[in-house]
Amino acid sequence: MTQDGELDALVRQRIRGLRVARGWSLDELAARSHLSPSTLSRIETGHRRIALDQLAPLARALGTTLDQLVESGRDEDVVIRPHRNDEHGTTTWLLSREHGAAGTTVVKMRLTRPAPTELRVHPGRDWFTVLSGTAVLRLAERTITVRTGEAAAFSTMVPHAFGCAGGPAEILCILDHDGRRTHLGTH
Repeated sequence: MTQDGELDALVRQRIRGLRVARGWSLDELAARSHLSPSTLSRIETGHRRIALDQLAPLARALGTTLDQLVESGRDEDVVIRPHRNDEHGTTTWLLSREHGAAGTTVVKMRLTRPAPTELRVHPGRDWFTVLSGTAVLRLAERTITVRTGEAAAFSTMVPHAFGCAGGPAEILCILDHDGRRTHLGTH
């Protein structure tokens, strides 16, 4: 099968899968997308080519975007591998390959050093929850202990740094674009 044929088949599967997941009949999707049930049936079964002017109303009706409907199904490397940074005392696992909603990145971090004395600022907000151990968050003049099961959310325009206390700590972070660049050194 050609690459175009593979993508075409994937888009058909997505349309049918989203319709079935919502419990909709062909008639229901037809009414929502302003396409005929027979056209939808032929699209889903591969008996009709999918036209660009059909994809946009289908995506809207199915509650997705055109980009998500037609994105490649290739996931060559689905395994998430840790990146160790001995200089900063962290091991990181990027849990989202691309920026998520509003440009956010999800990352798990294993902290093995105390919070540094040098505090940094950057635009945006950071959020983390402690999975194990105890994290120390330094916000300007304050030092805040965040224990297993607790979370912290803060404006990153406040000078800040975080690390561990009493042994390694694992945290799950949601970082915006500026937080990713500052804490992970990536763009």
